[in-house]
Amino acid sequence: MAVTRAATSAVTSDPRVLRYAAFSDDPAGGNPAGVVPDASGLDDAAMLKIAAELGYSETAFLTPPPKRLADASGRSFTIRYFSPLAEVSFCGHATIASAVALAERIGPGDLVFATPAGVVPVAVESADGVLRATLTSVEPRVREAAPEDLDEALAALGWAREDLNPDLPPRIAFAGAHHLILAAATRERLAELDYDFDRLAALMRRLDLTTLHLVWREPGDGYVFHVRDPFPVGGVVEDPATGAAAAAFGAYVRELGLVAPPATLTLHQGHDLGRPGLLTVELRADDPRSHVSGTATVIPDDAI
Repeated sequence: MAVTRAATSAVTSDPRVLRYAAFSDDPAGGNPAGVVPDASGLDDAAMLKIAAELGYSETAFLTPPPKRLADASGRSFTIRYFSPLAEVSFCGHATIASAVALAERIGPGDLVFATPAGVVPVAVESADGVLRATLTSVEPRVREAAPEDLDEALAALGWAREDLNPDLPPRIAFAGAHHLILAAATRERLAELDYDFDRLAALMRRLDLTTLHLVWREPGDGYVFHVRDPFPVGGVVEDPATGAAAAAFGAYVRELGLVAPPATLTLHQGHDLGRPGLLTVELRADDPRSHVSGTATVIPDDAI
């Protein structure tokens, strides 16, 4: 979800906006996302206006696919994502929400989304009446963070070096958007999130970061994590469930050899916000990409 500035022009349409909670089967859990199934009549300014009025961390806007992806199946789309402040290159939870919304209308199966970050396939399956979507990320990459940038991130968070888990070193990971991954030494450190909004936003804009992905690894087999994602560059204090960061984190775990693929990671997010969500990240032995799965459910009008 790397942040880019939205262009400005006149509003040209008033489309239907769907509301879904992604990575949860409870409308009060997970991460709310807007989905506009037909944004063909909208320009950039109109999309930004809708996203800002809705106020969710991201809203997805669907239009017909580029020619290279168009076929008779009608299951390929162009998708763009807007936060309340700007367009972002990739958003996992809005992709999951869009896939479930489409599957409810055209049936489960394979979908293809042309995103600003690249082509993202999504498979939607139905089990016991519940739709579950799995996105496949673009090719990921991981790099070290500069020491001075890490110091600034910690200062903005109000964390000390001793608050970090030395077994999970800081890295910047990408799987459609850039995220700085910081591992807390304790669950208590993760829970106490009270950061300098403007200072962190300035650092993130300079480094082209979409979120800080803060993680705590549960004791045990090492496959279960609790995570939080500050998102000040999107005008949101914290993202309740972050699929793009989960995909990047999968690349991080693989790069550092923390688990041996094939493996499935379980990420708990949103509990500290009162919006619990569940994300799974599958790492396949023959595929360097991350496969992020979750459910999504409609947010009824009386819950808005």
